[in-house]
Amino acid sequence: MADLSALAPRVMCLGEALVDRLGPLGGDPVTAAPESCDDRLGGAPANVACALARLGTPVGLVGRLGEDSIGSAFRDLFQQRGVAVQALQRDVSHPSRVVLVRRHANGERVFQGFAGDHALGFADQMLNLGELEAVWPMVSKQARWLLVGTIPLATPTSADSLQWLLAQAQAASLALAVDVNWRPTFWDPEADPAAGPTADALAVIKPLLEQASLIKLAREEALWFFGSDDPAAVAKDLPQQPDVVVTDGANPIRWFIEHEAGSMPVFQPSQVIDTTGAGDAFTAGLLHCWDRPVNERLYFASACGALVCSGAGAIDPQPQEQDVLTFLNR
Repeated sequence: MADLSALAPRVMCLGEALVDRLGPLGGDPVTAAPESCDDRLGGAPANVACALARLGTPVGLVGRLGEDSIGSAFRDLFQQRGVAVQALQRDVSHPSRVVLVRRHANGERVFQGFAGDHALGFADQMLNLGELEAVWPMVSKQARWLLVGTIPLATPTSADSLQWLLAQAQAASLALAVDVNWRPTFWDPEADPAAGPTADALAVIKPLLEQASLIKLAREEALWFFGSDDPAAVAKDLPQQPDVVVTDGANPIRWFIEHEAGSMPVFQPSQVIDTTGAGDAFTAGLLHCWDRPVNERLYFASACGALVCSGAGAIDPQPQEQDVLTFLNR
């Protein structure tokens, strides 16, 4: 595989890199024996970055990791995949984040809390603006896309860095892709993992959505944030009328892209092992082939999501482009 990290990134991803601690199927990772849990590297922006690199798109990650075993594992992974890490910060005072994930027997997962910070906070919450300012002009020279989620907005320090980067991206005419990725426990560790956004969270997140060129969100997120799961209605609720893709698990994908609406069934994996990271693989597939016809983008992205469900964790099962093409040709 070519060393993509030596190429100028076409996509810059900003946000969290963390460990998903998967509990045993049907069990609770909080009370389960450690040997029955499965620790997997993850975090939506890190997942997308690794998936893009596996597909062959030059990509870089803006984030912050602790100086711990998780941070070391991620740095090794990014080197192996070819993800550019000039904007990946090291934190000697705060640990990398561990997310506790309950897995139902059908493979669906619920994010239900965190482990490991000892009330200090996590490294991804401390994304440093000064360090980012120093490297951004170098790492973004040939970028076409900036991909972000909403989680950095949950903490003032990382939110300030994100807001600064949004201004830089706008000045450089980078297209902004937003994967909503609403996770209530990142905003309030005591929140119900199934809860929608509070009024305060909505007020913080809406301005981000109003800057996006592309918004990818799950059906329940569309209903929470816009009161509609119709991607055309979502687009028309925003001043810039962005491209919008609404996913709904195993149900059809709906989209409003280039001012045209459509839908298509999703591809199903032969066996569902774990759905963690399927949406991130979908997002990566979409950006990887964004210059292709709309239907081709969505077929490719759906195949990426299906292939990830056939293995454990969000990153290890990610396909190469030839894997996706082989899947589609079947």
